[in-house]
Amino acid sequence: MNKLTKVGLSALCGSLAAVSSANAGEMTVTGGVDMSWLSLGGGVATTGNPIGIGSNLTFKGSGELDNGWTFDLTVAMLNQDAYSNTNVTLTMGGLGSLDFNQGNSANGIDAMDDKMPTAWEEPWGMGLGTGVQLVSGIGTQSNVQYTSPTIAGITLVGAVAPDMGAGNTDDKGTATGGASTGAGYDATININPSFGTEILSGLDLFVGAHYTDAHNETKNLNNRYEGVGGITFDIGPLSLGYATSGISTGSQVGTDADYYKNHMYGIAFNVNDDLSISYGNHSSRRGLVSGDLPSEGAIDMDMTSYQVAYTMGGATFRFAESEVDNGSYQDTVAFDKEARVMSVSLAF
Repeated sequence: MNKLTKVGLSALCGSLAAVSSANAGEMTVTGGVDMSWLSLGGGVATTGNPIGIGSNLTFKGSGELDNGWTFDLTVAMLNQDAYSNTNVTLTMGGLGSLDFNQGNSANGIDAMDDKMPTAWEEPWGMGLGTGVQLVSGIGTQSNVQYTSPTIAGITLVGAVAPDMGAGNTDDKGTATGGASTGAGYDATININPSFGTEILSGLDLFVGAHYTDAHNETKNLNNRYEGVGGITFDIGPLSLGYATSGISTGSQVGTDADYYKNHMYGIAFNVNDDLSISYGNHSSRRGLVSGDLPSEGAIDMDMTSYQVAYTMGGATFRFAESEVDNGSYQDTVAFDKEARVMSVSLAF
C-alpha cells in the first residue's frame, strides 16, 4: 500500500515537471476599441446607423527552446469577439524565421497590397465599399512562410498555401478548396539600399509575385498570376510612396474579368510627434476577357482620401474624407460615392 502511494507521488511529480517545462514562457492579452461616425454621400446618400464599434482582442504567447530559438503565438479576436486567425512564428536566430499562418493577410504579397504612407487607412478602406480587387496571393489562406535574415538591407520571403480556397482546420484535420485550384506560391523581396548613408536609410524597395495552380480540366481557368512592385521613402517628417500591381485571373469566360491593373501613391507628413496628415490615391482598371477597351467593358475606378490623425496617450482621434468614382467597377452615378469618417481609437 505504501509502495503504491510512493509510486503514485513520483509519477505525479514527473507530470508536474513536464507541464512546467511545456509551459516555459508567458501569455499576454492586449486589446483596443475603435468607435466611428460615418457619413455617406454621392451615390449612397442614405447612411442609416452611422455609429460603429470595432473591438480587438489579441492573445500572445512566447517561449524559448534550449538552443536559443524563440517561438511566438498570436490568436486574434476581432469584432463582436469573433475568432479571426492564429499564427505561430519560430525565429531561428541567424537562419531566419518560419511562420505557420491561418490567413491573417500578413504573409506573402498580401502584405504589399497597399504599402503607401498614410495617417490612418488606405483610400479604399474608409467605409465606401469600393469593391477594389487587390493582390492577395496566399495571404488569406492557411500557409507557411519562410523569411530570410536581412543581409545588406535585403530580406527574402517565400510562402506556400497547400490548397488555395481551402478553409482553416483544427489540428489533425484537413480541408479542400474545390477541384478548380491547387497550391499557391508567393515570393517577395524587400531592399533597403542605405549604403551606410543616413539620407537613404528611409528608402524601401519591394517586389512580390504569386502563382496559383489551376486545374483547367474542371473549370474554364488558366493559372492565376499576381504581381506588385513599389517604393517608399521616409525623409525626416515626410513619407512618400508609389506602387503598381496587377492580377491575371486566368478566366477564359468572355464576360469575366481577365485582369486588374492598380496604381497607387501616397504622401504623409508628421507635423509633430502626435499629429499627422496624409493624402492617398489608388486607381484600378478591370479588363474583361472579351476586350480591354471601355467599349468592351473595361472600367477605371479611382479612389482618393484626405486624412488626419492625432494621438494623445492611449487615445487616437482620426478624420478622413474619401471618395470613389466607378466603385465596384460600375460606370454609373450610383457607384460614385463619398464618405466622411470620424473615429476614436482606445488601446488597452
